[in-house]
Order: sequence, then C-alpha cells, then structure tokens
Amino acid sequence: MSNIPSQIQLHQKSCTLELTYASGLHEILDAEFLRVNSPSAEVRGHGGQGGTLPTGKRDVAITNVEVVGNYALKITFSDGHDSGLYAWDYLEDLCRNKSQYWQSYLAKLSATNGSRD
Repeated sequence: MSNIPSQIQLHQKSCTLELTYASGLHEILDAEFLRVNSPSAEVRGHGGQGGTLPTGKRDVAITNVEVVGNYALKITFSDGHDSGLYAWDYLEDLCRNKSQYWQSYLAKLSATNGSRD
C-alpha cells in the first residue's frame, strides 16, 4: 500500500507526529490537530452524525503511538483519549489537507464560541 508512511516519528518535546511517505509527501502534525480531528465516534459521531466539537485541546500531548495491524495508528493523548484509529488513508488525507481541516476547525470553534484553551 502506497499510503503507509515510510517513516513515523513521534517528537514528544514538540508534541508532534512527523510522517514521511515514499511519494515525497512529508508533514508534521501537532497533537492538537490530531486530537481535534480524531476519527473516533466521540468526535465524528456515528456514521458522521452527532459528534462533539473538541475544545480546550491546545495543550494536549501525544503520550503513545502504536501501529494497529497493517491498517492504522492508535494515538493516545494526554487527556486520556485513545479511541480513534487513524487509518493510513485518513492520516495521508490529514497531511494533504491540513490547512483546510485546521481552518474548518477554527471556523467551527468561532461559530460555537468555543476555545482552544
């Protein structure tokens, strides 16, 4: 599968996950971005309906990353969240569309008077 990163590095000090792909794609995703875009039912809802907007995640950290089978990463965050499995295709999508997803999250926060803090 070409969408599996060729290199995955957790940088605990900067709270980032660095992903490198054979295609040349290279991206650094911070813990807050990954946490608010969790593929979990809590964040996305069941069937894409009814999820909750994560707030107050500016200072969240990644405490653990583990490969699940041949299809995903399980990321554990300092707030205890660990229920989202980041499938390889979803991680690649997050890398390719990071700016768009981040702007969408900020717009949702603004619309709901939510805060990153």
